[in-house]
Amino acid sequence: MRKKPKLSFWQIWNLSFGFLGVQIGYSLQNSNTSSILQVFGADLSSLSYFWLMAPIAGLVVQPIVGMFSDNTWSKRLGRRKPYILFGAIISAIALVLMPNCNKLLAFAPLVMGALVFLFMDLSFNITMQPFRALVTDMLDDSQKTEGFVIQTFLINLGSIIGALLPLIMTWIGVSDSAPQGDVAAHIAWSYYAGAAILLATVLVTIFTVKEYPPKEFAEYSGASEQEAARPEEKKSFWQLLKTVPKTMLELGVVQFFSWAALFLMWNYLKPLITRSFIVGDTINLGAAQTWTGVLNAVYPISACIASLLMTRLSNKFGSKPVYSATLLCGAIGFIWLGFAHNQYEQMIPMLFIGIAWAGILAMPYSILSKAIDGRASGTYMGIFNFTVVIPQICMGILGGAMVSLIRNAAFGKEAYMALDGAAKAAADSRIAACIFIIAGVFMLLASLFVGIVKEKNATK
Repeated sequence: MRKKPKLSFWQIWNLSFGFLGVQIGYSLQNSNTSSILQVFGADLSSLSYFWLMAPIAGLVVQPIVGMFSDNTWSKRLGRRKPYILFGAIISAIALVLMPNCNKLLAFAPLVMGALVFLFMDLSFNITMQPFRALVTDMLDDSQKTEGFVIQTFLINLGSIIGALLPLIMTWIGVSDSAPQGDVAAHIAWSYYAGAAILLATVLVTIFTVKEYPPKEFAEYSGASEQEAARPEEKKSFWQLLKTVPKTMLELGVVQFFSWAALFLMWNYLKPLITRSFIVGDTINLGAAQTWTGVLNAVYPISACIASLLMTRLSNKFGSKPVYSATLLCGAIGFIWLGFAHNQYEQMIPMLFIGIAWAGILAMPYSILSKAIDGRASGTYMGIFNFTVVIPQICMGILGGAMVSLIRNAAFGKEAYMALDGAAKAAADSRIAACIFIIAGVFMLLASLFVGIVKEKNATK
């Protein structure tokens, strides 16, 4: 089997540079969608159902995109890049539409918001999936950990930029207030800027990366020259699904608990930290939303730092111990955040969560990429996405019930329904705190289950 050529740092960087822009858009979605949907009329107990659309989109789209890209070859664009470019264009359009749903369908803005949210997440999934497969395609086993770590760094840098864009907009004078039923201007302009950056960064990857032609790629994947010259026998999606590596199933258990915890954070962070912005009978919702963005920028900072160290640590201690340790940091962060009332104290547990986020984005993909057939890497990465979306679907279905159970136990249904304004926001914050403690337990379980994963060692 021919070995793939070693790529330079900047060649590896360019493989994932477009992911930077995609993650800026995704970060804007994670930080602001719940708030936007609440502006359009959604209430706390229904938010998890709207967020169900995101994992369902991933469940359907990523395996399809992976399977089609495995069997695609364009002389001009290559194997994965056509899907990256198409998804980026659609993602940018969706980002521009999202803050304007009340203008697009004035009599039912929440319906329009839900539709655009689905449209946006479908397009993000089309764009993201080929980036994972591109790293697997282009890098030798000995460079794959470095490739996914660089990708993780860029993802987290994008998360920081996306989360801080609303704050940056207020610094340059864009208003953070809006009439009832409208999205604040600083959020809307953040979405417009995110769309422009997304397109620009993706174009860098499109123009700088040259994918291996089919014959050459087949030789890198273990085929002889004679076999590579013959048309490849394509396996169906169902054949590949039946023969997934055992490593993928073992990682799936870890993924279930870690992504369940993350889904709960993205849903309930804003209600949780709102308690820090209640003074007497008044509440500063604009400041609470801005601070949500700040916190969503804090955890990628520690993730960036952790990702810079992860290759060296993995080479010294192994991927599994590093992966488990990062998830343990996440468990500490989630539980701590459930008890943190001071807005500045909340930044410390978010740093712990960021370490877990770095591990989640790099380690399972690095471990899996060494265990799969490179010729079907797109399909396998799409199938592996099941382990990301299924826990989110489960939490989306169960999230509302969890909120209702905690609410009824803590306040009683009738007493809660009688609350309004600051009192209701304070009650919602207490409920969200319980959710975060549950998320911490999930992350702890994920850390423990890393022990069942069997890893294939890379050849240097």
